[in-house]
Amino acid sequence: MVARNAAEHPHDVGLRIQRGGTWEDVTYSAFATQVAGVAKGLVAGGVQPGDRVGLLAKTRYEWTVLDFAIWTAGAVVVPIYETSSADQIAWILSDSGARALVVENAEHAAAVDSVRDGAPELGPVWVIDDGGLDTLTAAGADVPDSELAARRATLTSASLATLIYTSGTTGRPKGCELTHANFLFEIRNGMSLLGDYLDEKGSLLLFIPLAHVLARVLQVGAINTRTVIGHTPDVKDLVGDLGRFQPSFVLAVPRVFEKVYNSAKATADEGGKGRIFDRAAQVAVDWSKAQDTGGPGLLLRAQHALFDKLVYSKLRAALGGRCRAAISGGAPLGERLGHFFRGMGVTVFEGYGLTETTAAAAVNHDAALRIGTVGRPLPGVDAAIADDGEVLLRGGIVMRGYWRNEQATREAIDADGWFHTGDIGELDTQGFLKITGRKKEILVTAGGKNVAPAVLEDRLRAHKLISQCIVVGDQRPYIAALITLDAEALPAWLKSRGKPESTTAAELREDAELLAELDAAVAEANKAVSHAEAIKKFRVLADDFTEDNGTLTPSLKLKRAVVMKEFGDEVEALYQKDPAAPRPSQARGGTLQQGR
Repeated sequence: MVARNAAEHPHDVGLRIQRGGTWEDVTYSAFATQVAGVAKGLVAGGVQPGDRVGLLAKTRYEWTVLDFAIWTAGAVVVPIYETSSADQIAWILSDSGARALVVENAEHAAAVDSVRDGAPELGPVWVIDDGGLDTLTAAGADVPDSELAARRATLTSASLATLIYTSGTTGRPKGCELTHANFLFEIRNGMSLLGDYLDEKGSLLLFIPLAHVLARVLQVGAINTRTVIGHTPDVKDLVGDLGRFQPSFVLAVPRVFEKVYNSAKATADEGGKGRIFDRAAQVAVDWSKAQDTGGPGLLLRAQHALFDKLVYSKLRAALGGRCRAAISGGAPLGERLGHFFRGMGVTVFEGYGLTETTAAAAVNHDAALRIGTVGRPLPGVDAAIADDGEVLLRGGIVMRGYWRNEQATREAIDADGWFHTGDIGELDTQGFLKITGRKKEILVTAGGKNVAPAVLEDRLRAHKLISQCIVVGDQRPYIAALITLDAEALPAWLKSRGKPESTTAAELREDAELLAELDAAVAEANKAVSHAEAIKKFRVLADDFTEDNGTLTPSLKLKRAVVMKEFGDEVEALYQKDPAAPRPSQARGGTLQQGR
């Protein structure tokens, strides 16, 4: 792809680098030259065809250069999240047998040095922020072009392209063996379905970690379709970056879309326009739903046009003003949020897949869109539902296996080639797939009721004040939840209630007004399930679940086992009182609140 783009479109802009708040253009010719220079440096540094080379950095331009350079040198890329602990880094380097490593900064280099004894095969380490790419390019100055041609000739579509380690919600992460054929199958099938957005006229801003398979696939696919790529490593100024880059397409996890919605609502509430925003949101949802049932009526069209000027245009401006669509993956988006974004003019195409399936196995797109599902399987991909409800997948996206772990591979991929996803789902009569939970996360109450926590958790997280939550109740008499507060949304809510904006979550655990608001959120979430599955009690925690404290994976998935261990006392407190007792008033819930 890199060579073809440089030969056929040398002067076209393929990527843009952010420096000092401005975006600088990079042509395909310049990109190819840099990729080749770094690849030669890797060759000079002793990297051999088939060697594993680690890549530990935030999402940035250099990540993409290094990804293609490592491939050009005939080697295998081993991405490592830049937030990984020293122990996690040691495991991945050791298990993969990495021969070389590129890290982002001196802090990463120090972490690697501290665990070098555990990675005996590791050779040179280059540091991006210390001029690592320039160092590599200079070191490879005498390597001839013919050597790179020979390296590329060692590769076939069946060659191993990357080892991506699963984020590991339980146990040690396993290395998923993805081949070049896996990537090509994914981008030529999945990306083609989004061809109206990802083409030479489009642009894509990457901000989720490139160590995540979904971002990686979009990166490779964008090079293939000549969609202009930008990178931003820090989402603290995401709105500013979106405004400056003005992408036509974005990729995000559901939490980002929840934040966009909740921030807009909080701003409206603070400005005394909360009722207008709520009405606009409902109109957007109604308008989107009407697209699937014959189209909106005259009144709804008029309301939608009015709110487009008053509300939706401002939300689109927050996404840069040019964004027409987005893709969401990694966790369920939620039906209401999907309809809201479609109604305000940015369709969010929800998809589904795993690291083991080279990202998307199914995706919604313009020709086959059903909000509330994850779309139909990609062309050439089979999907089936096992007798116990587990989703099974088969096709060219399925990994070769787990690195050096034949037993795990046999457990995951059966003799007929079906990959057992571990997810519970349904296929409707039109072939749309809906994910309802994780097989290992299904709770079975003491009364024998099976409950999928994801349904309730997704609905709860949609509330502006809720950051994270975990639904509990396995072998318990009823379902309950632990809830954490959104630190960004909290100040505005506190101000609206006349409370000090510096009040912390720990200080609010027994606040009657907060508990009343959360009680309403629980009641709304409970509408999605039966009475036996409904949340009966909840507790507010003083601290959020985060990647830093080890309760979330780098892709923001909940580490249930860690949460249950760390907050075991909080869980026990949920079951110290009789749920059949009279429900406390909304003003007297304490930290232990009984849901409706």
